[in-house]
Amino acid sequence: TQVCRDPIQLKEEGNKHFQAGDIDKAIECYTKAIKVCQDKKVLAVIYRNRSACYLKKENYANAASDATKAIDVDAKDIKALYRRCQALEKLGKLDMAFKDVQRCATLEPKNKTFLETLRRLGAEIQSKLKTTFSTDSRVQNMFDILFDEESEKDKKEKAANNLIVLSREDAGAERIFQNNGVTLLLNMIETGKPEMILAAVRTLSGMCTGHKARAMAIIQMVGVDKMCSIMALDNEEIALAACNLFQCINDSLTGGDTREYGKEADLVMDPSKDLKTILLSLLEMVASKKVSGHGRDQALNLLSKNVPRKEKKEQDHSKTLFTIDHGLKKILKVCGQVPELPDQLPLTENTQLIASVLLNKLYDDLKCDPERNNFRDICDEYIKYVHETFNMDKTIHAINCISGLLQGPFDVGNALVGRQGIMEMMVALCGSEREVDQMVAVEALIHASSKMSRASFIITNGVSLLKDIYKQTKNEKIKIRALVGLCKLGSAGGDDYSLRQFAEGSTEKLAKQCRKWLCNPQIDTKTRKWAIEGLAYLTNDADVKDDFVEDEPAMQAMFELAKSRDKTILYAVACILVNCTNSYEKKEILPELVQLAKFSKQHVPEQHPKDKKDFVEKRVKRLLKAGVTSALAVMVKADNTILTDQTKEMLARVFLALSEDPRDRGTIVAQGGGKALIPLALEGTEAGKVKASHVIAKIAAISNPEIAFPGERVYEVIRPLVNLLHTDRDGMQNYEALRGLTNLAGFSEKLRVKIVKEKALPEIENYMFEENDQIRLAATECMCNLVTCKEVQDRYLEDGNDKLKLLVLLCGEDDDKLQIAAAGALAMITAAQKKLCTKMTLVTSQWLEILQRLCLHTNAQVQHRGLVIVYNMLNSDNSDLAKKLIESELLEILSVVGKAEDNPKRQEAIDAARTCLVKAMDLGLIKPFTSPS
Repeated sequence: TQVCRDPIQLKEEGNKHFQAGDIDKAIECYTKAIKVCQDKKVLAVIYRNRSACYLKKENYANAASDATKAIDVDAKDIKALYRRCQALEKLGKLDMAFKDVQRCATLEPKNKTFLETLRRLGAEIQSKLKTTFSTDSRVQNMFDILFDEESEKDKKEKAANNLIVLSREDAGAERIFQNNGVTLLLNMIETGKPEMILAAVRTLSGMCTGHKARAMAIIQMVGVDKMCSIMALDNEEIALAACNLFQCINDSLTGGDTREYGKEADLVMDPSKDLKTILLSLLEMVASKKVSGHGRDQALNLLSKNVPRKEKKEQDHSKTLFTIDHGLKKILKVCGQVPELPDQLPLTENTQLIASVLLNKLYDDLKCDPERNNFRDICDEYIKYVHETFNMDKTIHAINCISGLLQGPFDVGNALVGRQGIMEMMVALCGSEREVDQMVAVEALIHASSKMSRASFIITNGVSLLKDIYKQTKNEKIKIRALVGLCKLGSAGGDDYSLRQFAEGSTEKLAKQCRKWLCNPQIDTKTRKWAIEGLAYLTNDADVKDDFVEDEPAMQAMFELAKSRDKTILYAVACILVNCTNSYEKKEILPELVQLAKFSKQHVPEQHPKDKKDFVEKRVKRLLKAGVTSALAVMVKADNTILTDQTKEMLARVFLALSEDPRDRGTIVAQGGGKALIPLALEGTEAGKVKASHVIAKIAAISNPEIAFPGERVYEVIRPLVNLLHTDRDGMQNYEALRGLTNLAGFSEKLRVKIVKEKALPEIENYMFEENDQIRLAATECMCNLVTCKEVQDRYLEDGNDKLKLLVLLCGEDDDKLQIAAAGALAMITAAQKKLCTKMTLVTSQWLEILQRLCLHTNAQVQHRGLVIVYNMLNSDNSDLAKKLIESELLEILSVVGKAEDNPKRQEAIDAARTCLVKAMDLGLIKPFTSPS
């Protein structure tokens, strides 16, 4: 077909699409027409029409610019003027919109729409000026209070909070910016008072959020160096706030900001130079002595979060390559620090692990072998350079560096361990006189024996080495570390009872020793942490699990350490809890295969007698009694860099094991478990999110939601529950999710609306058709609690579906609970929507028979609901329907029930029947009966 080149024809086609409501097609036609149109006047009309399309699509910047092109041709084009006015108003440019509508009103003084818009915009501009004046004076006032030496403390705090809140809304941020706010905020930082610095940094974060131009202006005014020096302060809160400021700036500059700007804005904004400056400055911070431990942690966190690609689908990984070229050696320097030596970089307990995680992410982001080889070569060169200076301190720095790599990109570290001279160096260090040398060497040995297959090389050399150290050393710190190495090498068989590296009983002895160290407050935290590492391996053995949960002081000591500031311990604690609750992934073993394996003399994994169900249940009770939930609640709050998705999944598994018995769920809620589960259900591995959501469902089904998930948290619970309704989840998860939603839906209208918003209705309706009786009942009960919601009622009013028919038929099932739910839903929905009373009689011919059975039911609750439905039908303004009901056997049923003597057990049903009879008399369908004389 020939492509149409006639602009008039294309314009007509566009008009047709516009009238039919197909806006995208209309835009396409108008755009083609614009390209080929030569006639200025026709062109103006096409631009004006396309402007109308853009208004419909809420693309206001384009709508305004198209209208302007039409007005340039004809300044009196009243349609184009009014369209531009509408677009400008939406873009917040009220004064310009006001001028356009003023022009329209001059051209057509009697047009009511124009006059109304003129009045409205005038009023809005006035009130905006008022607010601007009052906001400006408020901003001034806040700064005055903050800088006034005489102001009281709580007055200052209030002013600081108000400033932060104001900066978080666009108009407020703009007022602070226009009122010389950045200079004043810098003055606040110069005071050097922590609370002033904190308020200033948080206000700047608010001003940079979601506004590219303002963020770039603030970078120029404050300077990246200044921001880094604030983050470098030795104050955890300030370092975190400064890190957040950098993150807000990064998000605004890289297009985490979705706002539409006018055309003029695009020309001046190329953020790449600023982003590069920030990246280089953060890399400078990593290995700088002037930076505090907290500042270093945050610099590493920012790199971890923003340098590697979020999705492997993205092509561009230039930031990673740049970071490796300019910063890899700096990160390695952090890994190699030995805090016990003089003249080291300031670190926190977590710094070196965060650095290892960053190394892993960078290595993982590389695309090809040459890039990976380059990474390895830089590491190799660094280790060589450090190690060849023949200075003992430098040597242990190199070995510690390898430990850091083994905890990050294991392959890189493992390749280095195998290099000429490294193993000999470790052996030499083990025999050194200095405690610190031995410590570093033993830790490196431990990290090197991470993977079972790889451990064989270490097992041959390492075990004898570690045993010697363990027996000979008098130093507790070294003893513990050597023991952990032995535990790690000894537990390579996992939970398989028959693959035990050590002699019977020696595992328990080692574990007993670990528990003793764990409970000894005289030993430093770093060393006690290694005792937990040891138990993480030893608790693969069921005897060790049982002994551990019997030892309450040891559990308490572990929970205390898990709550401490040192977060490097989280993974080990999670391992112990997963082992003790047997919540790890279990491989299904088929009995036939076991027979076959025995016959062919293959190895068969065996289960330890203490891994059977009743033992596991006892262990769970002990952990709960010792306060495991409150420890989990603290662990969940750790920073994402350290609390990896894998650890989150482990914590979710533990929660699932703890919540198995409904009687324990109250304990979990009381210790803050409800709140702690939400982040686990929202982010992490797929399996982890599903497990955490399942626990939320178990808790939501039987607790008061306001107590289990306090405050706004309760609204975050709904999405995880709705996700469990998907058909690929198992029946138990579907069932418990429905029960949880039922409880929430019964709580408040706001929660019901949220459930509908999360698109739960189609899923719930599907489960009302389910074969499984329990799931069908749970879905029907859930629907019963949702029918007061207007949107749910609308779905029942729509034609072309069987929703109402199903509800009526469910009332006729032989299951009291199901009838209570279905009839309850029908009673509420027919009371709210009178039209449904008539519709109910059209969807199935069995309606009358089912209704009569409900009204004669032996269960008082079912009977009461049936009689309420009858009343709703009599009250539905459909006289034919009312007449039909009274002419049927229902009148006799109503008379019998209504004339019965009062009976507290069935009173609701009796009252409902009497109300029906009174209504029938009001409608003149039955005569008043006289009471016998």
